[in-house]
Order: sequence, then structure tokens, then C-alpha cells
Amino acid sequence: MFKPPTRPMLFILSGPSGVGKDAVLARLKASDYPMKYVTTLTTRPRRVNEKNDVDYHFISAERFQEMIKNNELLEWAEVYGNRYGVPKEPVKRAFGQGHNVMLKVDIQGVANIKKIVPRAISIFLMPSSVEELERRLKHRHTESAFDMSRRLKIAESEMKELPGFDYVIINREGEIDRAVADIKAIITAEKCRVTGEEIAL
Repeated sequence: MFKPPTRPMLFILSGPSGVGKDAVLARLKASDYPMKYVTTLTTRPRRVNEKNDVDYHFISAERFQEMIKNNELLEWAEVYGNRYGVPKEPVKRAFGQGHNVMLKVDIQGVANIKKIVPRAISIFLMPSSVEELERRLKHRHTESAFDMSRRLKIAESEMKELPGFDYVIINREGEIDRAVADIKAIITAEKCRVTGEEIAL
């Protein structure tokens, strides 16, 4: 029986701050969906409700700079005064084992990865409205009024980058399972592509 060749694929989930990327990925992981998740590195302080190596891998600014110097990052960017980056080694290891990989990356980071891995599949997670995004940010209780205003302005600017993405998913309030189902549908569709190529890092 004919069976098309399968190649590891790289998926990137992105979207404005507060849209629910972490919650969606947590639900996807809890569903035991076959996927390797590479945790983003950051130099920003850990929030009270965050877990190291789950939400982010929190490292010092000195260690981050050392990784840049040693070319250990697939991509990195500075966002809101803190640095974020994707470690290269766990991605390469997952590909070597034949696993698909999911990354959570800020919007400017997606463009950087696409330059390195043009076949990466980018998914833009967005709120149903700016008003809903504002409610979510207020609910986090982690931003001052000034930071809130700044994040909302940046979010509106980021949503203009939507045409550069492969897929868009609206993460509506209270419908996280629907967003997760949409991601799974995208992965299934990409697996059924006739064309494809090896990803080399």
C-alpha cells in the first residue's frame, strides 16, 4: 500500500500579548497530541503563576548573551525591554527523532524564523476584538495603566502583520477547546500536503 513520506514539520504559534497563547498550548499538551514543544527562553522576571521550563525557561541576561555569541539560538528578539529566544538544540534533537515541533514565538520572531526555515507553518492567534484583549490583560493584574495602554497599541500594530501568516485562529473567550481543535486541523492538513522538504538547521 502506498504511504506518502512523512517529514518533521515546524509549527509556530504567535499573536499579541494576552491573547491566550500559553493557555491554548497548555490545553494542546494536556490532550497528549503527538508534538514536541520547545520552551522559549526569556530574561524577564518570572510571574507568580508561572513555572520555569513550562511557561518559559527563565535565564539571566548574561547567559542569554552567551547563547547569542555561541549561535545557540534559532532566533531571538527584545520585547518590552526583555529578551526572548528559541534554543536551537532541542529543535534539532526533535527533528532528528522524527517529531513535529511547536514553538511559541512573538510576532517579530516569526519573521526571523521564516527566513531560516521558509517551510515553517505560522499560526496567528488573535482575540475576537481589541476590547476582549483589554479585558484579558486587565484580568492578569500584571500591567500598570501605562503598560496596558502600550501593550494594546502594540497589539493593534501586531494584528496588521496577519497577512504574513499561513493561518489565523480566533481564540474567543470561553472557547479554548475550539481554538485547540483548529490547531489540530491545521496540523492534519499540513500532514496531507503532497509537497514538502527536509528542514535543515
